[in-house]
Parts: sequence; structure tokens; C-alpha cells
Amino acid sequence: MTMSVAAPTLWSSARALVARDLRLLWRRRGDAFQPALFAVLVVVLFALAMGSERELLSRAAPGVLWVAVLLSGLLALDTLFRGDAEDGSLEQWRLAPVPLAWLVLVRTLMHWLTTAVPLLLAVPLLAELLYLPRPLWPVLLGALALGTPLLSLIGAVVSALTVGMRRAGVLLALLALPLYVPVLVFGAGSVAAAAQGHDPSGGLLLLGAGLLLALVLAPVTAATAIRIASQ
Repeated sequence: MTMSVAAPTLWSSARALVARDLRLLWRRRGDAFQPALFAVLVVVLFALAMGSERELLSRAAPGVLWVAVLLSGLLALDTLFRGDAEDGSLEQWRLAPVPLAWLVLVRTLMHWLTTAVPLLLAVPLLAELLYLPRPLWPVLLGALALGTPLLSLIGAVVSALTVGMRRAGVLLALLALPLYVPVLVFGAGSVAAAAQGHDPSGGLLLLGAGLLLALVLAPVTAATAIRIASQ
């Protein structure tokens, strides 16, 4: 008598991948706080370099915070698919009976949760350090909540393009930074507009539209790049 094994579904494969990522994260739990610590160091160094002039720091705060978030996300970008490529997991992803784009989306979501969410929790502290007015905090947090997953999705495409290369850190940064610029402009610009008394919804809506578009296109594009790199 033979026993039939149920084929994995989208949700069962996602649960398995999430459980595996959480186990790996627990073994390297110090790595989850590295982007947040890097952003704190960037903001502290900038504050020390600018001096203690409250008004100057307050005006520069939106741009500084967004640059710190962008650079800290770029720091963790190389780890998105690198470990899976080295241990052969990407080959198993290609052979799995679920779409590769789905696995890429789940991995990107986990990468965002483990690297960007600790950073978002540290944003109020960084905003207080730069004397950003508290009425602007909701706009800043809303822009970051929309912009950081967009950065992760864009970074997933770039990381997939370079996953087959050794020591691709510099190339990864050169490819990702130009694509990050619109997110930086709209994210920091929405906070700056709110600081000047203007409606920040334009920048936030553009970030939301970009996020929806990236949710559809980025996993498919990254999956195609992984297939090409694995050949």
C-alpha cells in the first residue's frame, strides 16, 4: 500500500520558508540589529558634525533619516539571496512545485521584517535626536512604512541579478542606488512638505503606487534573474 504525499501549497511552502528563516535568524540574532545600529551611528555622527543648532538639525532631519535608512538597508542587501545560493537552496527553489516568484516574495518580506522593522522601531529615537517636530512623526513613519518595503523589493531584483557573482558588494550598490533615488526623493520630500505646511499626501500616494507596482513586478523579475544566474 502506497501513501500519497500532498503537494505543497503556496501557504505551506511560505510557512516552511518563514520557519527556516526564523531559525537561521535566531542563530545569527545579532545580525538583525546591525542595520538599526548602523542608522543610529550615521545619525549620531551627522548630529555631531552639524553641531547643536536645533533649527538646522530640524530642517535637515527628514533627509538625514531617509539617507540613514537607505544606507542601512543597502548594508543588508547582499545577504538576501547570497546564503541560499551558497548552500544550494536556490536550486531547490527552482525545482519546487510552487512558483519561484512566490518564494522570492516571501523571502523579501522576511528580509524586510528582520532588517527594516527594528530600524522603524528606532526611528522615533533618531527623530528626537535630530529635533524633528513630533507632529511630523506620523508622516515620517508613514513614508518609511511605504518606502522601506519598496526598497526591499527593488533590492531583491538587484540582489537576484548579482547573486551569481562573487564579491558583488560594490556592483550591488552601484546598481541599487540609482533605483533608490526616487524613493528617497518622495519619502524625504513628503516630510519636508509637511514641515512647510503643505499637503504631504502626494509623495505618500506615489510611494504607495510604487509599492503596489513593485509587489506585482519585482518578484517575477527577481525570479527570472535567479533562473538566469543559476544556469
